[in-house]
Amino acid sequence: MTLKTIALNNLRRRKARMAFLVIGLLVGIATVVALVSLTEAMTMETEHKLDQFGANILITPRSDDLSISYGGITVGDVAVQYEPIREADLPLIRTIEERRNIAAVAPKVLGAVTVNEQRAVLMGVDRNIEFDLKRWWVIDGRAPETDDEMVAGRDVAAALGLNMGDSVPVNGRTFTLTGILQETGSQDDRMLITSLAPAQELLGKQGLISLVEVAALCADCPVEVIVAQIAEVLPYTRVLALQQVVASRMHAIDQFRLLSLSVAGVVVFIGALVVFVTMMGSVNERTREIGIFRALGFRRGHVVGLILLEAFVVSLLAGILGYLSGIGITKALLPFLATEHPHFDLSLLLMGGSILLAVIVGALASLYPALHASRMDPTEALRAL
Repeated sequence: MTLKTIALNNLRRRKARMAFLVIGLLVGIATVVALVSLTEAMTMETEHKLDQFGANILITPRSDDLSISYGGITVGDVAVQYEPIREADLPLIRTIEERRNIAAVAPKVLGAVTVNEQRAVLMGVDRNIEFDLKRWWVIDGRAPETDDEMVAGRDVAAALGLNMGDSVPVNGRTFTLTGILQETGSQDDRMLITSLAPAQELLGKQGLISLVEVAALCADCPVEVIVAQIAEVLPYTRVLALQQVVASRMHAIDQFRLLSLSVAGVVVFIGALVVFVTMMGSVNERTREIGIFRALGFRRGHVVGLILLEAFVVSLLAGILGYLSGIGITKALLPFLATEHPHFDLSLLLMGGSILLAVIVGALASLYPALHASRMDPTEALRAL
């Protein structure tokens, strides 16, 4: 009779105790697998959503500002060597090495126009990109669908007396007002927004861009790398990273992951305590059996191996069932937690890691009970007979 046979027979005889051990460790492993899977799925969705909430890179024309003062009074700043951004150069942004991390490129042209004999600021945008990029914009009405339509910020609409459906004369060209932006608290409230081409024509800036906003995926690589590469292909521009936006995105994702790992660690620790207490109780109940083994010539190492072998079998079974249970929990909960992309990929690394974690936790929790069993005196078996 080998140690393997003894261990398996003991587990079969004590089915209730084995089931309790498996369940105690299974809960911990299932929790770890579910939290890790949900964390990864939620992180992907969070990154996707955050990358839609505005740009984190700003491209502006490079200019040297000369501050002029006379008699201690600042007169103003004069821009020298000003070179506007050329629209024809924008495709170069998509040629950089890290182009796969660029989610959107949103060009804009800005300028002053006359509306009903009043001055206003007109902003031309790529309507297919801008209104998708600015997810926080809430429009009473709808976004422009043609070059003859526009939307107005809340403040400028009130100042000019504009209402939904009005015809808005802008520098001799008439637009239909299809929507009014709800208040954002930014400069958008004071702008008329239309398509890029008619705005360039009205402002006399055909083929020119005032600024470009770039939304970059900042989870895979540092945004500074993208900034440097854009600066190389557009050397006459100033490329700035909005560090606060990037830092807040990554901080939110890291905190979410840290919380999940902390909860998983606590659950695994509780599972290890369950295994430890159960194995310790099992060893104390098997004093006679272990003493007989020692009296028959089994060494201390054999006794330790016997207990650890039982713990290995139980832990291996708990790891496999825990992984399957965790995946089931993830599939059940993900549709309620991920609204846009309820999807995750099965990972062989996660499966192997969960099984290995179960075996390691089970072995460590059973090590002291095994050592305690090996120190039992063989004479105790004789007294029990």
